[in-house]
Amino acid sequence: MNTPLDWKAATDTAARHLADVLRHAFDHREEHAAIVVFDTQCELACALTEAYRRSLPDATFMDFDRVRKPTILAGFDILQPGDLVVLVQSTSFRLDAFRIRVELFRRGLKVIEHPHLSRMPGGEGLVYVDALAYDPAYLRGVGRALKERLDRASACVVESGGERLCFDAGFEDAKLNVGDYVGMQNVGGQYPIGEVFTESRDLDAVHGRVRVSLFGDTSFSVNRPPTPITLVVERGRVVDALDSTPEFDRVLESIRADEGEVRVRELGFGLNRAFTEDRIVSDVGAFERMCGVHLSLGGKHAIYSKPEVDKKTARQHVDVFVAADRVRIDDEVVFRDGTWTVS
Repeated sequence: MNTPLDWKAATDTAARHLADVLRHAFDHREEHAAIVVFDTQCELACALTEAYRRSLPDATFMDFDRVRKPTILAGFDILQPGDLVVLVQSTSFRLDAFRIRVELFRRGLKVIEHPHLSRMPGGEGLVYVDALAYDPAYLRGVGRALKERLDRASACVVESGGERLCFDAGFEDAKLNVGDYVGMQNVGGQYPIGEVFTESRDLDAVHGRVRVSLFGDTSFSVNRPPTPITLVVERGRVVDALDSTPEFDRVLESIRADEGEVRVRELGFGLNRAFTEDRIVSDVGAFERMCGVHLSLGGKHAIYSKPEVDKKTARQHVDVFVAADRVRIDDEVVFRDGTWTVS
């Protein structure tokens, strides 16, 4: 018999975590207004909405399925720069041609987005709640340490199951997603957080082999193959996938159909200790912050532009998660046994 999930305790935990996020990451104060747009289509959405009611007692709450879209937009219109919008979404809200987060950022508003919550049913929701915990000393300390090393690095090696994936040309300016928005144009984004990411300055300089234990499949869900898949990478492109599965083959076939080849672009270092290879949520957009290493396959990357990649044909960005044993940046080991070793 399955033990019923304790959503009351999960809501209590979420309220504590979100209070820390609002205080330490967003510096949200009483003088600033807040609007929470939510739905009630899954248990996790209901729990987060209740958690925000406790953390933001003076906020305006709008049920997306009951409030007319013009009313929601009118609510956004009266907000001032520095005010806050929270989006608690079982799927992803659509307001006609209104690109919600982009437009809210343009207005100088702070934004917390929780999309695709219905993809994480049952116990996965409890893992998601744990991942909302905000430890600024850990996230900012490790994040900044990794960025500093990546920005001056000439090389990096990711070791997995005896295989080595090598980055030999240095890196683009690393980006932080650690809840420190000082000096940044936009405040907020998708939660949970915890990531440092970059890519090789020369995409062709990535080579070797890497073992992948989890990947984002064609339904945007995290997929675990029976055994890790070994990607063979030459001149920044996946040329073979050993021990592949039919679903991973479909991923590669889809990228090749759109782009003609499978490039390796993003090198991501996830910092969120609530997500591990044993504590998984199905939504790949949330799980991307898993403590460890992930790569993106496909030519699409919204942050970095490369002259050799045509944005018109670069349509795919698929996250794959490495069964990483160790990561070296230049001569320093920065990751070992599932833990970042810098701070």
